[in-house]
Amino acid sequence: MMRTRPLKVALLGCGVVGSEVARIMTTHADDLAARIGAPVELAGVAVRRTGKVREGIDPALVTTDATALVKRGDIDVVVEVIGGIEPARTLITAAFEHGASVVSANKALLAQDGAALHAAAGEHGRDLYYEAAVAGAIPLIRPLRESLAGDKVNRVLGIVNGTTNFILDKMDSTGAGYQEALDEATALGYAEADPTADVEGFDAAAKAAILAGIAFHTRVRLDDVYREGMTEVTAADFRSAKEMGCTIKLLAICERSKDGTSVTARVHPAMIPLSHPLASVRGAYNAVFVESDAAGQLMFYGPGAGGSPTASAVLGDLVAVCRNRLNGTTGPGESAYADLTVSPMGEVVTRYHISLDVADKPGVLAQVATVFAEHGVSIDTVRQQGKDGEASLVVVTHRASDASLSGTVEALRKLDTVRGVASIMRVEGE
Repeated sequence: MMRTRPLKVALLGCGVVGSEVARIMTTHADDLAARIGAPVELAGVAVRRTGKVREGIDPALVTTDATALVKRGDIDVVVEVIGGIEPARTLITAAFEHGASVVSANKALLAQDGAALHAAAGEHGRDLYYEAAVAGAIPLIRPLRESLAGDKVNRVLGIVNGTTNFILDKMDSTGAGYQEALDEATALGYAEADPTADVEGFDAAAKAAILAGIAFHTRVRLDDVYREGMTEVTAADFRSAKEMGCTIKLLAICERSKDGTSVTARVHPAMIPLSHPLASVRGAYNAVFVESDAAGQLMFYGPGAGGSPTASAVLGDLVAVCRNRLNGTTGPGESAYADLTVSPMGEVVTRYHISLDVADKPGVLAQVATVFAEHGVSIDTVRQQGKDGEASLVVVTHRASDASLSGTVEALRKLDTVRGVASIMRVEGE
C-alpha cells in the first residue's frame, strides 16, 4: 500500500534545470508517487533572488535562505542544482547532518570533493546520487556503479561536452574555423557567453574524474586529470584527419594500465577513425564508450545537457533515493577499495599526428627521422609537401609514451631546418 505522508523535497536552484525538475515533479506527481510508493512534495525552493515569477511554483515555497531550508529537519531529500563549489559544499554537508539525502548535478564539486561528500553521507546514513553530473540524460553512472559492478572496466572513452562536440562537428562538416564555429554555437545557445569551461576542457575534466573514480574503484580528483583544450584545433587539422580517414573529437579518456596497477585520466582533442562509433556523434550530443572484460564494448548515447535531459537524470535519482528512504536503506556509496595509482600523463601510450613547418631542402626528412629514432618514437607514415623553399611535413607515429613524444618535439624545435611545430594531436580509438 502507498504511504500517504509525502516525502519532502528541497530544491536548491531554480534555473534551467531546477525549474524543469519542479515542473516534472508537479506534472508527473501521480506517476512519481506510484513508482516510489509515496507522494513527493516540493517543500521549498532556494534561489538567489525572489520576486521573479516562476511558473508552476508556489511563491510561498521560494526562499533566499538555502541554509535554513536544508536544516529544517523535515526534509527527506535535497536536490542541488546550483553548481560551483560554495555554497553547494556547505549546503550538501548540512543536509546530511540534518537527516536529508542528496541528489546533485554538481560535477565540479564532486570531482574536487567527492570523497569527503561520500564520507559525510555515509557518516549520517544518507544517500548521495549524481547521475546528472556527467552526461545529462544518459544513464551512465548507475550502469558503471551497479550493472557492471561484477565486471572489470578497463577503459572509458567519451564525448562528454555537447558544446565542444557541436563546434568540432561544425568545423568538420563545413570547413569552418574555430571562431566561426564558436560564434554559431553561441548564437544557437549551445555555448555560454564565456565558453572557457567547455572549450578549455574544464567541464570534461571534472566528468572524467568522476567516471574514472567509479569505473576503477579508485579516488581520482580533478587535479589528477590531464587537461588540454580545443581552441588550437584548426581547419588544417581536420583536412589532415580526413586524409587519414579520421575526424577530431574532444575526448575524455580513462584507462586502466595493462598490468592493472594504475589508471590514467585525460581530456584533450584527438583524431579517431571514422569507423569508430564515437566518430558519428554529431551536434551537441554526448556518447561514452565503455570497454570491460566480460561485457565487452558498450556505448551510451544521448543528449548530454539542457534543462529537460538533465532534469530527467535528476528525477531518476530522486525516485531511487526516495525508495531507499521508504525502505530504510541506502544505495551504493563510494567504492575506492582498489586504491590504484593515478599515473601522470607522461606514461600514457598512444599514437601521434605531428605537423611540422620545415625548410624545403635535401636532408630535412633524414634529420627529423633521426630525432624521432633518438627518442624511441617509431614513425608509421610521413607526408611532405613543399613549395618555394617552404614545406610541411606530417608525421604519424606508432604507439609511444607521451613523455617520449614530448622529448621528441622539444628536440625538433631546436633543429635549424624546423621552422615550427604547427600541430600535435593524439590518435585514439584504433
